Amino acid sequence: MEPHVFPRWHLVSLRPQGRHDALRAAVRRHGGSVLALSTCRLEPIDDAQARARLAAALATELAIFTSPAAVSAANALQALGDLPGLHALAVGEGTAAALRRLGVAKTSQPARMDSEGLLGMPVLQHVDGRRIGLVTAPGGRGLLQPGLEARGATVLRADVYRRQPVMPSPRAIEALARMRSPAVVALSSGEAMAQALSHLPAGHAARLCALPAVASSARLAAKAREAGFGTVAIAAGPRPAALVEAALELLGERRDT
Repeated sequence: MEPHVFPRWHLVSLRPQGRHDALRAAVRRHGGSVLALSTCRLEPIDDAQARARLAAALATELAIFTSPAAVSAANALQALGDLPGLHALAVGEGTAAALRRLGVAKTSQPARMDSEGLLGMPVLQHVDGRRIGLVTAPGGRGLLQPGLEARGATVLRADVYRRQPVMPSPRAIEALARMRSPAVVALSSGEAMAQALSHLPAGHAARLCALPAVASSARLAAKAREAGFGTVAIAAGPRPAALVEAALELLGERRDT
């Protein structure tokens, strides 16, 4: 029997239930382990209102998709690959890849993979009087709709999935308390961060904030500092590889101090 190899470091993931695999693979390549501390699960919305709003959003000149989950949930309601005229904008690379896998050839994404980066795209600079679809979930990407409406666009929003709150598992909470190896918290959602801090017992929430964190955007980093995180670095984006790279750099800086 091979001896058990203990991880050299940990990445605490606040992603929804069942959405940690990509981070696990990226962390494992660098000798680490992921602690999954989920505070929500994703649930598709399938009712007459969601279908009608999605149809309206997809009939616009441009349709923005805010996450791979939005792509998957929308495709379950309407086969996106069957819409040859669809011009899709993706907030990030993962969302764009999900669209292209479904056959949506006319897909664009910003170099900076967040709401600010998408709002900075040339195609969204002169939208006065235009109709733009927004395929998303309640509570997500709060800058996009008001930002586009401020530019004179009519936004047709379709919420195609929702985040259902769940309590972190007792096993995960215990693992957080017992963690001894160097650890970093990965932050890619302000909502997930807020839920984790509100759902965890006070002592465990303080333990989480005492860990260094890597945020997927400058805006999220500012929110993390406001929430009580002391050390926050900004990753190049929300992709697992970018979060892991930023976490390793942060741990290296901390070991050298």
